[in-house]
Amino acid sequence: MYALQLPKTETPAEEEEDAEEEEAEELGHVDTYAEYKPSKSTIGISHPDIVVETNTLSSVPPPDITYTLSIPEATINSGMLSALQLEAVIYACQQHEVILQNNQRAGFLIGDGAGVGKGRTVAGIILENYLKGRKKSLWFSISNDLKFDAERDLKDINAPYIPVHALNKIKYGDTATSEGVLFATYSALIGESQAGGQHRTRIKQILDWCKPDFDGVIIFDECHKAKNATSTKMGKAVLDLQNKLPRARVVYASATGASEPKNMIYMSRLGIWGEGTPFRTFEDFLHAIEKRGVGAMEIVAMDMKVSGMYIARQLSFAGVSFRIEEIALDDDFKVVYNKAAKLWAEALQVFMRAADELGLVSRKSLWGQFWSSHQRFFKYLCIAAKVRCLVELAQKELQAGKSLVIGLQSTGESRTREVLDENDEFTVVIILWSNGTCCFVLVSTARIEEMKQSLLTKIAELGKELPLNTLDELIDKFGGPEKVSEMTGRKGRVVRRADGTVCYESRAEQGLTIDHINIKEKDRFMGGEKLVAIISEAASSGISLQADKRVKNQRRRVHMTLELPWSADRAIQQFGRTHRSNQVTAPEYIFLISELAGERRFASIVAKRLESLGALTHGDRRATESRDLSKYNFENKYGTKALDKITKAILGYIENKVPLPKTTPGDSFIVDMKLGLMDVGIFCREPRFGINTEKDCTITKFLNRILGLEVHKQNYLFQYFTDNFDYLIEKDKKEGKYDMGILDLAPGNDEIYEEKQETFLTAGNPQDGQVVLYRISVDRGMPWDEAYNRSLNLSSPEEGFYLSLKVSYKKQRTVGLSGVCAAINILLVRPSDLFILYSRGSLSRNKHANIP
Repeated sequence: MYALQLPKTETPAEEEEDAEEEEAEELGHVDTYAEYKPSKSTIGISHPDIVVETNTLSSVPPPDITYTLSIPEATINSGMLSALQLEAVIYACQQHEVILQNNQRAGFLIGDGAGVGKGRTVAGIILENYLKGRKKSLWFSISNDLKFDAERDLKDINAPYIPVHALNKIKYGDTATSEGVLFATYSALIGESQAGGQHRTRIKQILDWCKPDFDGVIIFDECHKAKNATSTKMGKAVLDLQNKLPRARVVYASATGASEPKNMIYMSRLGIWGEGTPFRTFEDFLHAIEKRGVGAMEIVAMDMKVSGMYIARQLSFAGVSFRIEEIALDDDFKVVYNKAAKLWAEALQVFMRAADELGLVSRKSLWGQFWSSHQRFFKYLCIAAKVRCLVELAQKELQAGKSLVIGLQSTGESRTREVLDENDEFTVVIILWSNGTCCFVLVSTARIEEMKQSLLTKIAELGKELPLNTLDELIDKFGGPEKVSEMTGRKGRVVRRADGTVCYESRAEQGLTIDHINIKEKDRFMGGEKLVAIISEAASSGISLQADKRVKNQRRRVHMTLELPWSADRAIQQFGRTHRSNQVTAPEYIFLISELAGERRFASIVAKRLESLGALTHGDRRATESRDLSKYNFENKYGTKALDKITKAILGYIENKVPLPKTTPGDSFIVDMKLGLMDVGIFCREPRFGINTEKDCTITKFLNRILGLEVHKQNYLFQYFTDNFDYLIEKDKKEGKYDMGILDLAPGNDEIYEEKQETFLTAGNPQDGQVVLYRISVDRGMPWDEAYNRSLNLSSPEEGFYLSLKVSYKKQRTVGLSGVCAAINILLVRPSDLFILYSRGSLSRNKHANIP
């Protein structure tokens, strides 16, 4: 047995901190998913692919089944609806039998991930109700084209006799009593008409079709589109429809239905808040959840499952690969980017002087448009910076026999012209060119004519160096429209002819409307006629691009995300295009992020939504396939604190414990950052107080604005910010204040002992429930007697008891019993009745002393 050399530099406090750090690392590190099988439903054929559920959700059971299906046995036994889909149909219909305490019928939330088959599940619910005599159903989705998918889903479950009526094809005022499904988009809910001189609305037409006592099904498919229900007409209409049809059987269906707690407001039929619940209003519920963090969101999802109002499964990600490619910037690109940053800084000064000279009192609209245009401009530059690298990576993947799907959000087609403030003397117009570049046109009196002309001249010069439209450039690089399937919302594109000339042409084809082009392009990709597909948000719902067993093109899909989406909703919808049921191989995901620090702004907001989305819709923040992006999530309390620290440190108000970046001399860094933050409006000069931080400078605003800094300044500042961010998190972890959500206490062979149990009755909705509080102790080590007995059977000279290199209170601490000790791997077993410490990399052998 051997002792270890003990260093004399560590303090007891430092050792305690290391112990805490180790403890935190070991908690909760188990598999995120468990394979899913219906636990109480016994009918149907297994799903064709492996489906999983998060461990947190799988730890709680669904309610017992009391509902009897009317769906024919032939449909069940043929596998038209899998066991998973039938389970969801049963629980939805069972929940619809419940009447909430506000006298409305309870609703059901299907949170299944993309590819599990929500369409067929929804069709199954409609069929079940049709067979029960409820012949009318409403089906809302995000596109009129998805009406054909609804018809396909009904046909696939042997219910082609249920007709689907497209609301957009029915005249206003037509109240035909046809049976079947009335299919409409969410935007149709706010449609109005003046036809015949009588004011008509689509929502009134829908209500007339349903009749007041309507007890049929209302499907809110892709229901994430109804978020912000209190602040948009569409969201308010969704709530209004539910209130006016209190007996309707409501189903919410979306893989991204609750990306943030505040977006759950339209789910009024879940009965989580309102009369007879612990939360009188949605605001009470929201406050309670947001106050308690991610752990509370995970508990909400678990409680919803136990109550029978919610189900959430997703395809296994076994075989899916995911990586982030950090893109280095070309020197030439950096030069152009820096020129653009300087020009925007100059434009800011021009606008400020012009506004001062003209005595503008209200400038909120002016600066709102200025900074949104500023953000869009640099966002497009960030995307353009990655095109060359994407093409190189993609060519290698194509040569390896794979197919490529490139994800964008916007196409840059539209030319935005917005008049900000208009009067006799002053009009500002911001133009977003179709190639993604942005310029200002400042029109006013002769007093500022010289400033305007100077700015326009510089803009024209910069425009010659700016990159082309990203989408058109990508299509050109991959061989033109003949080789690339474009599935976007744009009507035309710029193409390069054989002679090198460039022209604009329509995307429309002979005999096809623009609305059907995307479907045709999808067929060409799936049929192998084209091996590259580019999709935008317009094609992020309802289109399947996986390596399906039923199509000719069964090459493995490589899904590259060039443009980080603005929200996780959009991210998940795009990812779901290439990872779906019945596929030959799982896809590879590649996220392209440039070295521009400002682009972390886009990664940050996606990471924030993904983290919250995983907790709310799957009971676990780790549930999304892009969870590795969590390192880019800065929009939280730590980001806010870090921003406050760095701005005050740069202004000289405080001394910061976190050192400045080592890349520049300290004085130079402070000066550069102070000037840079003034160039992007974070710092402003006040007459009485000098330079100060802009009011309401949120982390979102900071991450937006630093896009406008020159590359080196941007990266140095961001490094300083992230150093402070990491410091604050580590500090909270050491002090036990860091919210780690729900953790697995005994991931290994640890023993859990129940110390105490308390039961609390709680008024639940729809029925009373109970909460049980368990107080437990966890034995995470090995009894000393067992450790000693094992030591008697050790065979290798490297095996035995070890001491830590560190010292605490002038005492050596036993690390544990090493059963296998090699140069690289160490298997450590720790006695539980000793103080234990093991710090990776701190063990070494010393044969000059024995442990008594």
